[in-house]
Amino acid sequence: MTSVKNLRIDPDRLWDSLMEMAKIGPGIAGGNNRQTLTDEDAEGRALFQSWCEKAGMDMGVDTMGNMFATRAGTDPDALPVYVGSHLDTQPTGGKYDGVLGVLGGLELVRTLNDLDVSTKHPIVVVNWTNEEGTRYAPAMLASGVFAGRHDQDWAYDRTDSDGKKFGDELKRIGWVGNEKVGSRKMHAMFELHIEQGPILEAENKDIGVVTHGQGLRWIECKISGKESHTGSTPMRMRKNAGRGLALITELVHEIAMKHQPNAVGAIGHIDVYPNSRNIIPGQIVCTVDMRTHLIDILEDMVSEFEERAPKLCSDIGVEFECSIVGQFNPPAFDEDCVSAVREAAVELGYSHMNIVSGAGHDACWINDLAPTAMIMCPCEDGLSHNEAEEISKEWAQAGTDVLLHAVLNTAIIQ
Repeated sequence: MTSVKNLRIDPDRLWDSLMEMAKIGPGIAGGNNRQTLTDEDAEGRALFQSWCEKAGMDMGVDTMGNMFATRAGTDPDALPVYVGSHLDTQPTGGKYDGVLGVLGGLELVRTLNDLDVSTKHPIVVVNWTNEEGTRYAPAMLASGVFAGRHDQDWAYDRTDSDGKKFGDELKRIGWVGNEKVGSRKMHAMFELHIEQGPILEAENKDIGVVTHGQGLRWIECKISGKESHTGSTPMRMRKNAGRGLALITELVHEIAMKHQPNAVGAIGHIDVYPNSRNIIPGQIVCTVDMRTHLIDILEDMVSEFEERAPKLCSDIGVEFECSIVGQFNPPAFDEDCVSAVREAAVELGYSHMNIVSGAGHDACWINDLAPTAMIMCPCEDGLSHNEAEEISKEWAQAGTDVLLHAVLNTAIIQ
């Protein structure tokens, strides 16, 4: 067996790859706008494929556009160990969210090639389509189809703000593969990602060992009042949907604070009708986002919201209705894979701590199918989904080093 205790990735090569990918779909403030199924997405995919082929990997693509680059193992019957994340970005996204996980996987393979290290299990680097969900809802769409959470025809019919269908755009950019989605089998999967939060940096830790993902409930709410003139309608006679929004916003905050330390809640998306400066809002449509990694607490939060929100609105003369429009239960990642990540961090001398992922990731869906774990590295000020998103080369190296050793311990060195 080859000794790889001191094996490290090439941080300069990884960083150069991150910066080269960032040239595709540049944003207006230093980040990226490489939304899924755009021409820029197609260009980024082509660059990734060229790098994988240069590294001696075979590329497969399924009917959802998921890309799978395979480095062969020594045992033809052994199931592959998968690594990866996504290359698509938010409209005003950063250079690292998702991309680090994909290109970190590529760097892992390049490092093994450099030292002629073989593994029993094949290693597959994956780029999942439409993780962000910003152009086509929901997020993690293609991994969700892969995992059987969504139907492919349903996914193909998702439309963007211009009415363009997912299936049509996937075909237009030339990335409809011939593999049946979900037909691949996995020995395990590891996803490296930036934290997208401030905890690791605040605690001065190199590595987040992700034990759980957060469960999520998106609750779409409609608050109905009565449109009327802001200047001539007496205060006591108003049915102000905007006031209902204010009360609901504070309720969401109160419920989340009641369930600290790991529960969160906020209202993100808001539509105001008629949205005129001199008309009292007659209707508000908004989405409440509640998350925690504890299913009982998540259900309690939702129940309390559904019980209290209608009364708050009724008390001020407006109507309230809501429905759950997005949800997944909190995943607990595989104990053996999580241990492999933790042991790699210890072996390499990187400071580390257990952490719960505050965002959804493709690994959350794949966790349904195979043993899965995630590795997180810090990001400056916890900033993500923002063009100012930044990580250091040292953080990128630490995360990818840990990924390398966790994968090697799982894929079995030969």
